[in-house]
Amino acid sequence: MDSISRRIKIAFIGMIVLLVVFFFVSVGVGSADISVIDIIKSLVNPGEVYMGKIIISIRLPRIIGAIVLGGALSVSGFLLQVFFGNPIAGPYVLGISSSAKLFVALSMVFLLGRGVNISSLVLVVSAFIGSLIAMGIVMSLSQKVRNMSLLVVCGVMIGYICSAITEFVVTFADDTNIVNLHNWSLGSFSGISMDHVVVSSVIVIIAIVFTVIFSKPIGAFQLGENYARNMGVNIKHIRIVLILLSSILSATVTAFAGPISFVGIAVPHIMRGIMKTAKPLVMIPACFLGGAIITLFCDGIARTAFAPTEISISAVTSVFLAPVVIYLLVARKEAARG
Repeated sequence: MDSISRRIKIAFIGMIVLLVVFFFVSVGVGSADISVIDIIKSLVNPGEVYMGKIIISIRLPRIIGAIVLGGALSVSGFLLQVFFGNPIAGPYVLGISSSAKLFVALSMVFLLGRGVNISSLVLVVSAFIGSLIAMGIVMSLSQKVRNMSLLVVCGVMIGYICSAITEFVVTFADDTNIVNLHNWSLGSFSGISMDHVVVSSVIVIIAIVFTVIFSKPIGAFQLGENYARNMGVNIKHIRIVLILLSSILSATVTAFAGPISFVGIAVPHIMRGIMKTAKPLVMIPACFLGGAIITLFCDGIARTAFAPTEISISAVTSVFLAPVVIYLLVARKEAARG
């Protein structure tokens, strides 16, 4: 076994162990602390444990949601970085998450204000449409703006515009059914139900499976369009695949948890540094696990650091991951000078 393969196996084992530890810590810590024994008993038979209902109905959906959606957001960022050929691309930085947030908010205000119940599918479709529109704008700009740093600035501006419109919509929404819309618009797993977890998990699993299926042409695309063409890859088709899969994953996250900043851009870079490879078959599961761990960790801080007051998860992820993005920008600038 060579050193790279050994490193990858150790990294995966370490991440799985870390995820399990964070899972039990997150379930056990809160307004009421629960022991590991009671957690296991409640998972086997919720009725036998006094706190079983809290675990099954409140904490478990939130924790599973953080794992699934955090992993999905990281994989989405990886796909966008492959698409643009740049490690500082991501759904939040490019304004894709903010556009998805805007369309979900508009759907909620419009439909709930008229007494129409919103299904999980409506939320996902609304976010997906918003993601595609933002992606289309960014792609159009990329044809005219060749400097990636400038393109990122354009993406940030798109995000600010969408966030401003969303804030306007949320501020003047007067329906009692959308009281929690403000918290959601800042990014939060609070209030996520097991039904939401099931729907989002199905969508994410299907998208991840297709991502793995297309891992070989994605890997060829990473090495350049000419190389990919020589390998028989249809460039137009693989671009469409990258757009659809990244949009579906980021839209699913936004639909159920709102925008979560910097996970999609920073985690893939962290995983490349740990794994010492950019191969999709390694990076896809690595990004999913890394995104799940970091999101679960940040969500735990968001709900416990200032309890009983809960802060948005984006506030926590920004503190931990924004420095990684700054490092990427500085390192890229220095590399360009060298």
